Amino acid sequence: MRRSCGYALRQRTVGVVCLFCVIGTSGCAWLGGKDKPEWVDGRASSYPTSQYLTGVGQGENRSTAENQAYAAVARIFKAEVAAQAKDWEAYLVTEHAEVASAERRLTIDHVTKVSTDKVLENVSIADAWHDAQTGVHYALAVVNRSQAEASVTDKVLRLDREVDADVLETRQTTDKLAKVRALRRAGRNLVLREAYNTDLRVIRSSGQGIPSAYRVGALSGELAQFLSSNLGVALQIAGDQAEPIQRALAQGLVREGFHVTVDSEAGDAESSELLVRGMTRFMPIEVQDPNFKYVRWCSDLEIVERATQRVVGAVARGGKEGHLTEREATAKVLRVIQQEFSSDVAQAIAAHIFGEGTLPATAAMPAGCPREASAGKR
Repeated sequence: MRRSCGYALRQRTVGVVCLFCVIGTSGCAWLGGKDKPEWVDGRASSYPTSQYLTGVGQGENRSTAENQAYAAVARIFKAEVAAQAKDWEAYLVTEHAEVASAERRLTIDHVTKVSTDKVLENVSIADAWHDAQTGVHYALAVVNRSQAEASVTDKVLRLDREVDADVLETRQTTDKLAKVRALRRAGRNLVLREAYNTDLRVIRSSGQGIPSAYRVGALSGELAQFLSSNLGVALQIAGDQAEPIQRALAQGLVREGFHVTVDSEAGDAESSELLVRGMTRFMPIEVQDPNFKYVRWCSDLEIVERATQRVVGAVARGGKEGHLTEREATAKVLRVIQQEFSSDVAQAIAAHIFGEGTLPATAAMPAGCPREASAGKR
């Protein structure tokens, strides 16, 4: 009697384990490391392609596998956005010979990341599996197409409304600076809108997006034309090494899309709507260093509306460089300030004009030039 009861108990235990395996096959796989799920090899019948986008990741632990699964889904979107990127480059970075492809690529990658990160809000880890024999962890990331479509569609339509409002402002305003800023906003919002729309085409099984009333190239051309004919920038830089520094700033502003003249070009300069004026100073300084000579540099610039003589922004920069001789230190200062003026200062001025950044109304900053000549030696 005792033997038969023990046998019955063992049979009942086996039955419970079998029932558990039937109910949760993946659970048995985690316990024993067997029964590899089909999605590991790319076949996820539980998540049909008509309803889901999927990505599989693997790694030495579960966290790494999940991150790789997210990345696999992201690549689906990034590849499609990258394929459309050529149509947007002319707007994001003005086409000039001086513009490096790496800079243009960086801008496109930023737009891609913004849109893809939003899409990834709809991604979840649906399953995971550990291969006990190899020690490798696997994870399955899925995107529910209908949920993601609703989210991305909402973003596309919101950006459409913003672009419409910006374009309407460009048609109605008589303020040139306001028009430039509205055109710039419209173009950048349209680029982002098109990135989301590309994501939408990936999400929808039909591959169809939402048509836009505007084209990036058309708005880009309109902005470039307006900058060239209606919002010229004149430069008046005085002080030490004024000519090469002025030339460096002009090159930087041209890269940002502006039509630039200098004060020697009297006719064009007078017709420019904005004036960037200021001075640069180089000053040897005494430092307790027996091996190097040091030269301090400073610059103060103002952006002025010619019609009203109103200062709309100011930039102050400064620093010091050292070398074996004062002459070599001065040459090094010139190289540094040319590089900064052609990139950072030009971008700061452009961002202020476009309404994408703000500059103070005065250059009275710690880096600004001393007001008295006697302040040169420290």
